[in-house]
Parts: sequence; structure tokens; C-alpha cells
Amino acid sequence: MIQSMTGYGKTVLQLPTKKITIELKSLNSKNLDLNIRIPSYYREKELDIRKQLANELVRGKIDFSIYIEDNGCEVSSKVNENVVKEYMSQLKNIVDTDEMELLKMAIRLPDSLKTEREELDEEEWKEIQLGIEETVEKINVYRFDEGKSLHTDFVLRIANIEELLEKVIEIDPKRIEQVKDKLKKSIAELEAKIDENRFEQELIYYIEKLDITEEKVRLKNHLEYFIKELDEEISNGKKLGFITQEIGREINTIGSKSNYADMQKLVVQMKDELEKIKEQNLNVL
Repeated sequence: MIQSMTGYGKTVLQLPTKKITIELKSLNSKNLDLNIRIPSYYREKELDIRKQLANELVRGKIDFSIYIEDNGCEVSSKVNENVVKEYMSQLKNIVDTDEMELLKMAIRLPDSLKTEREELDEEEWKEIQLGIEETVEKINVYRFDEGKSLHTDFVLRIANIEELLEKVIEIDPKRIEQVKDKLKKSIAELEAKIDENRFEQELIYYIEKLDITEEKVRLKNHLEYFIKELDEEISNGKKLGFITQEIGREINTIGSKSNYADMQKLVVQMKDELEKIKEQNLNVL
């Protein structure tokens, strides 16, 4: 079953000291385009995240984010006491004020606060890993649901082209007769003597060049092949794209050979349906 490249997934983890939000967004793209935003102390796990997302999501413009909200139980910045005392000692020689004012000035100066880098907690990461897996499952469910809508639309468009093709097949004999009558009428208007046998040979040759039997057969086969690929287990938008190119080639050839207004109108309608298929297929995984 086909999948859409459009999707969204979100998981919120409530840990003892923080709330972690994991978010995945996906849009269509020719290839895999991963954009990852995570806190610096998870950076060592970025390669693992990339591998997991590449394996699970395959293709698309993917935005992956981890957001942290601390609950205030932990403080990562601490006062650098020795530096602050040294600043206050020096400031006493410059400013005549009390200890509180000196402290206020000293605490604003460089290196008065030291930030302790938070190390990666492996137990915490195990929780996050489960959260990532859950988020990937959610975005895949979203992609499958979108794929069902695309599948329905594709089946409708292909059925429309098949119906138009049947009309082309129906009017094709009339087209050939009209071409013959038009040629005979043109010869008659010239009032020229012609060799009937030679004329028939040339007429047959000309009609053969306008024959669309092969195109009708190939177009029908391509339409059936497209529907078959829609129901394959693995979604393959690129393959569907190749099939639509072949469908377009046959439709264009029928149009160029038709030489008949009623058939050309049907060809235009087929092209319109095919363009809608191509546009939607850009979003298929």
C-alpha cells in the first residue's frame, strides 16, 4: 500500500526532573533530507537518530526535534566563589560602597557563574529512545492514512483515463473513415486522373502512419500496471512516476496521430487527468 511523505508525530515524556517533547514532521522531497534539533548533551546520539529515521522513514524532508523543559529541581549554573571574592577585593580599591553593592557588581562580571555541562544519562536516554520509536510509529500511521486518500484519488484518475481511452477506441473507426473521405474529396477537387491501384496503396500507407492500435494497447497495459503497483506491499513513488511518464508518452502519441478533433478533445482530457496524478505522486513515498 502506498504511503504519503506528509506526516506528523509527537510524544511527550514526563521524567522526574524534566519534561521531554519529541516531535517529527515530514514533507515531500525527492530524497531523504534530515534536519535534527536536539540539546547539546544528546549530540553524541545524533548519528544513531539519523540511522533510525533513515531506516524507518526512507524519504522526505524530515524535521526532528527534542525539546527539554526543566522542572527547576536541578541547577546547571553555580556561583564561582573564588572569582567573585577576587572581584570584590579589587572593587574595594576602586569603589567606596558596602559589601552588598560590591557583590552585585562582581556577580555581573565574566566567569562569576560557572555552567556545569550536563552529562548524558543512559537510563534517561533509554526512555527517550522509546519515545522516538513511539513518535516514528505515529508519523507512519499518519503517512499510511494519507496514503489511503492518495490511493483512492489515483484509482479514480486512472479509471477516468481508461473510460476516455474506451471512447477513443470507439470513435477510431469513424476517424479512419473520415480521413479516407477527406483525402478522396481532395483528389476529386483537383479533377486529376489518378491510378486507382496506386491511390489505394498510398492511402493504405498513409492510414498506417495514423494507426494508433499499438498505442491503445500499450496505454491500457500501463494503466493496469499503475494500479497493480498501487497495491504492492512496499510504497514506491519513484516507480509510479516512471509509469506515469510511459502513460504520458502513449497519450501524446495518440494525440499527435489523431488528426481528428473529437479524438483530440479526449486526449486533452486524458492529459488533464494524468497531470493530476503526477502532482499527487510527488507526495508518494
